[in-house]
Amino acid sequence: MIVYASKKYKKEEVLNVLHPLVSEWFNKKFESLTPPQEYGIIPIFYNKNVLVSSPTGTGKTLTVFITILSKLFKMAYENTLEDYVYAVYISPLRALNNDIYRNLEQPLYEIHELAKERGYDIPKVRHAVRTGDTPSYIKHKMLKKTPHILITTPETLAIILVAPKFREKLRKVKWVIVDEIHSLAESKRGSHLSLSLERLTELSDNQICRIGLSATINPLEEIAKFLVGYNDDGTERDCVIVDTRYSKKKMLRVVTPIEDLIHTPTEITSQKMYEILFDIIKKHRTTLVFTNTRSGTERVVFHLKQLAKKSKGCIKVDQIAAHHSSLSRNVRFEIEEKLKKGDLKAIVSSTSLELGIDIGYIDIVVQIGSPKSVTRCLQRIGRSGHQFHEKSKGILVCIDRDDLVEDAVMVKEAYKHHLDKIHIPKKPLDVLAQHIMGMSIEKKWDAKDAYRVIKRSYTFHNLTYSEFKNVLKYLSGSYSTLESYKVYGKIWFDKKEEQFGRRGKYARVIYTLNIGTIPDEVDVKVFTINGKYVGNIEEEFLERLSPGDRFVLGGKVYEFVKSKGMKAYVKPAFEQKPTIPSWFSEMLPLSYDLAIKIGMFRDQIFKWIKKGEINRIKNYIKRECKTNETATNAILNYFLQEYLYLKRLGIKEFPSHKVILVEKYIDDMGRLYHIFHTLYGRRTNDALAHALGYLASEKSRSNIGLAVHDNGFALIYPRGIEPKVDIRNLKSSKIEEILKKSIINTELMKRRFRHVATRGLMILRNYKGHEISVNKQQLSASTLLKVVKSFKDFPILSETFREILEDYMDIEHAKEVIRGIEKKKIKVIELPILHIPSPFAHNIVLEGLSDVVLLEDKRQILERFHEIIMKQIKEDMKILYEKT
Repeated sequence: MIVYASKKYKKEEVLNVLHPLVSEWFNKKFESLTPPQEYGIIPIFYNKNVLVSSPTGTGKTLTVFITILSKLFKMAYENTLEDYVYAVYISPLRALNNDIYRNLEQPLYEIHELAKERGYDIPKVRHAVRTGDTPSYIKHKMLKKTPHILITTPETLAIILVAPKFREKLRKVKWVIVDEIHSLAESKRGSHLSLSLERLTELSDNQICRIGLSATINPLEEIAKFLVGYNDDGTERDCVIVDTRYSKKKMLRVVTPIEDLIHTPTEITSQKMYEILFDIIKKHRTTLVFTNTRSGTERVVFHLKQLAKKSKGCIKVDQIAAHHSSLSRNVRFEIEEKLKKGDLKAIVSSTSLELGIDIGYIDIVVQIGSPKSVTRCLQRIGRSGHQFHEKSKGILVCIDRDDLVEDAVMVKEAYKHHLDKIHIPKKPLDVLAQHIMGMSIEKKWDAKDAYRVIKRSYTFHNLTYSEFKNVLKYLSGSYSTLESYKVYGKIWFDKKEEQFGRRGKYARVIYTLNIGTIPDEVDVKVFTINGKYVGNIEEEFLERLSPGDRFVLGGKVYEFVKSKGMKAYVKPAFEQKPTIPSWFSEMLPLSYDLAIKIGMFRDQIFKWIKKGEINRIKNYIKRECKTNETATNAILNYFLQEYLYLKRLGIKEFPSHKVILVEKYIDDMGRLYHIFHTLYGRRTNDALAHALGYLASEKSRSNIGLAVHDNGFALIYPRGIEPKVDIRNLKSSKIEEILKKSIINTELMKRRFRHVATRGLMILRNYKGHEISVNKQQLSASTLLKVVKSFKDFPILSETFREILEDYMDIEHAKEVIRGIEKKKIKVIELPILHIPSPFAHNIVLEGLSDVVLLEDKRQILERFHEIIMKQIKEDMKILYEKT
């Protein structure tokens, strides 16, 4: 049963349950308890499973460890502390593991010294980090002097579960702590960990107390279920949720440097933005700036350093630094150390500083553009004001009208504590294959017994026995055709006795060298069809390409022809416009929940415009969305332009979460854009666009282009071809089947199949210590994909489809939208053919022209659209303002 902690404990009550030595140390160190400590310490003391959700800097870590330290020191005092691991701490980041190790050093040393002062000769409570970086001689030492608190990562835990000697040291584990559980749960690393926890539970002689630590996340009940899983009889395990997510005060503001985001030239807009940013940095001790892309991070750092040079020494160039995942670990570590020492005035990051690694004091966070979800916004802003009593301060700076509306609604929802729902992958069969091989190394298993253990995991609770047996069948080499492609059985499986076990003397080596869920990332080399090397692109970018797509590389436009392994082949298209922006692969998708809230905001604002209540709108936006004057006016004008333009066309209902506006716009080249205002976020729109695009291509027998945006999508028809499909042609019962047909021959399918095949041990990344290049892996994957397409219910193929449809796209919400249309809860309003798209459609149409090289082109097109629309509605706008 999942319950919320309702009893708030006083400091005296906490001190009374702790061991006297730990109680004395804690009392000296801390004047009072923080909210997570008031609600969380006692349930953990009584061995309850506990999920603690609280902002950074509220004492979450101590909430967990004070009880564990108390019980370990009690064992030391009673001389019952043995050479076993009692507590396992797991986090997704090695840097966070090192922080925890350092943070535990002080209490462990000081409590031990206090014991000496009081005349007690007790053994030391030991702690150690064990990850892929740990040298083998240190691992060997751990067998003799075992750490009582083991600090590790999900991957290393899976490896030590099959380490013949060290796994015996896990038989007395009493506590497992999963830190940053929200970031693990939403990926396959979390699915992987959930199975490791069940295997550890099976191994340990004790009933393990599970503790999860999370920043701001929603829904907490689902994260709690993910943490604790199920009992053997299928009932939910108990968990106490300590919900102190809103215990810290916050201050959020939305600003735009200029009111007119259309006519102001790009360089002036950028200059004003950097001036605002530089001014914020000057006024604060340390500023953390978030961008949404690594390229954006580098751009911001470059411009800030240019301003620092001109600032006559008030900020030095070396006080500004970038931090993102493309930088080497050593460089990131140096920057983190500088931050901790207070040597930096500004640090600019994409996503790498979202998680709780210790980066010292940050007094304000600036977000450039939209973080795309309320939860991510609060997690980022929560990095400021690291002490509990300090306010988390954040400023969101926008230079795009859609970003501005997103940020305004996001801040409004953040103050109402409305968070986006997390997406947890369900039943990833590639992860299951890895664990079945791991289990086979431990011992010979009865299949039903192994299935019982696996079904206890929240992620795999709905796994059917036939799905489980299909994975056993695949892993045991039952698909004999695959042997000629060097895919061999990894386990033996006796179908009659329903038992399985390890196969071959290299099983453990193969397993430990190929474990994990994060795919190898390498750049794809780009060549012309004549074999001339052009440059590199990221694999994620290649996933989005279809033959005929054009993109910018090295300042020139190229057209994608095909790929082979990790090579892409292109032909020059220098005189043409790109159709795919260069940073497309890095763009964060707008969350479905926030998209719905923006739809509701649209609905409300349009109702007030209808009534002529302009002042009411301005006051509402300023008050609820915390916008400055320029941002307020920019949002209002954007809505007025859409309203008045559509009204002139005789439209009485306006785009929102309940109204899908459909436009047809013909561009200068004669191409027809069939635009659907589906404001449901890019993952949902990806599913809708691919399904409808497939139907359109089938009916018109031509290649239909796609432009997918958070606020809608467009099907782009070549000159002379008329649209023959409509969003109402999509059926909720058929969309899955259509989507599978639409993606089977794409780059996305080829790449994702490789990822799934390597996770599922069909393609090895490392064989007996020899690394297999990603190029070879991809070539193997492309060949194998052709072979397995004919296999019925083949787990690796099934999982590739599931990953693309459920994790990469959002098929469930796409079905929800289609059901809304089918039940007439969502209206579809069609416009006649236009020569200018409506203002809300501008960014959808220009999705393919977003490349940095052609920003000026984009600006000119926007200006042209805007001027034509303003000519048509200028008088109407004037009348509306005069009325108020």
